[in-house]
Amino acid sequence: MLAKQNLLASLLTSALTTINIPLVCANWKYKSRPDLSPPALNITIPATKDVEKGFLFVAPFAGYPEGTHHGPAQAAPYILTDTGDLVWSGFTYFSIWATNFQAARYKGQDILFSFEGSHNAAYGHGHGHTTFLNQNYETIKELRAGNHRLTDKHEFHIVNEETALIQIYHPVPWNLTAYGASEEQQWIVDSRFQELNIETGEVLYEWSSLDHVDPSEGYLKLNPGQAGAGYNSSDAWDYFHINSVDKDAEGNYLISARDANAAYKINGTTGEIIWQLSGKSTSFKLGHGVEFAFQHHARFVSKSQDGKKEVISLYDNSAHGTENGHGNEVHFYKYSRGKIIEVDTEKWEARLIQAFNPPDNLLSKSQGSTQLLPNGNALVNWGSEGAVTEFKSDGTPIFHAYLDSGYLGIGVENYRGFRYNWTGIPNEAPAIVALQDEETATTSIYVSWNGDTRTRRWRFYEVNSEGHRSFLGERKRESFETVLKLDQVEVNKVQAEALDARGVSLVSTSAVELEALIHEHKATERKIPKQEKAGLIPWLTFKGQKIFGIGEL
Repeated sequence: MLAKQNLLASLLTSALTTINIPLVCANWKYKSRPDLSPPALNITIPATKDVEKGFLFVAPFAGYPEGTHHGPAQAAPYILTDTGDLVWSGFTYFSIWATNFQAARYKGQDILFSFEGSHNAAYGHGHGHTTFLNQNYETIKELRAGNHRLTDKHEFHIVNEETALIQIYHPVPWNLTAYGASEEQQWIVDSRFQELNIETGEVLYEWSSLDHVDPSEGYLKLNPGQAGAGYNSSDAWDYFHINSVDKDAEGNYLISARDANAAYKINGTTGEIIWQLSGKSTSFKLGHGVEFAFQHHARFVSKSQDGKKEVISLYDNSAHGTENGHGNEVHFYKYSRGKIIEVDTEKWEARLIQAFNPPDNLLSKSQGSTQLLPNGNALVNWGSEGAVTEFKSDGTPIFHAYLDSGYLGIGVENYRGFRYNWTGIPNEAPAIVALQDEETATTSIYVSWNGDTRTRRWRFYEVNSEGHRSFLGERKRESFETVLKLDQVEVNKVQAEALDARGVSLVSTSAVELEALIHEHKATERKIPKQEKAGLIPWLTFKGQKIFGIGEL
């Protein structure tokens, strides 16, 4: 949060003086795909040689209202490199709003999945379904909750390539007078989760918070309504708020209950609580640094041979409230942290094994994740602060990036962030454009292939009227888009061919005609009209885009 406040202060200072507005915008980034505007990562700690192999999987979105142009220009799932280079833009692959974007295995195949549906930021939930894509980026399955329930956005976790754990936001009428309710306050959220057979959609297991945890365990009271005031089903009191579910080899479950500030281990047969970590009724004596609040993404990590000690990981927000500084806020610590915790069910003690502290003292009041990587590193996603950090196992940060830059970086948020190895084999054809620059008497050929991870080199050809190809040149693929520049203008149609690491041809583009290059206008200054100066700066705008209102600061 501090980093964002500093950024806002510097932006206002600039706005009130020279009004030079260097908006980071990707609209001119890719000549072959001008329709794509992926986020431009603001990397403050470049990746060292110790980072885990693989790509970043994120789905950044704007945390401010539509029209203010905060956050990414195209909110969507993305696969990115450590340098911020685009591998795959999922813009338009998922409808409405997408989050919890991950790679996984299903029935022996590598897949992608993401929640897509509605997003209710004010109440912290959303309804929709989970969509599966194969390695060709084709939709192969959609999965929804069973038993006439609505899938919520918070969790989708595949177990043993066959079943999926999902979370359900289920409002029900309830007598809430014991919790300070008036006669009109009659709605509470029965926070549930299900385990589903992915192939058939059959509900294999369902658990209900109201069956096992009294609403008095919630940290956000019914009044003043920070977690819903209970007047109707849309305003139901969300006293528990499950946001993650995991399952161990013995068939028991681990859930994170955000608004109870606790993680629970659940008996997979009876549904009874085996133990509770943190919260009002913790089963353990908490060691230094163990306590957490408003946490996310609890996962089983390991278990001792005698079964008496278990290790879990989670993301400790330690804060609840609005992201713009307005309204009621609850803080348990000065910044958020990723954590690895050991619980001892013989001594009933819990100790902190490792904490991962944010480079910029980030405090996220919503969202977040902690992924333990195969090489022992940890990737921590800072949720509503819109950043990711990779740490060595000792807590040393070896990569840190904000998920957009400049003014777009102010409002960017990201529910969860991951790192995976991934091989993308897109079915769509590569994009190619040949641009003729009369000012320099050159022709530049640009080619890209959204989602492709196999191409190592691009070979370029001129194609004559009879379809015969003449070699023009070859370039190593070093980023999303590859360019071949020619010191000649008069060429026929052009074509590019993708080659893999062994030099085997993967695909050829279509043959395209030359087009005239349109040079980008380089604006350096924009003066604010008198009507925009009323008061202080009611809205700061650039190129017709509304950037932020003074009330949001």
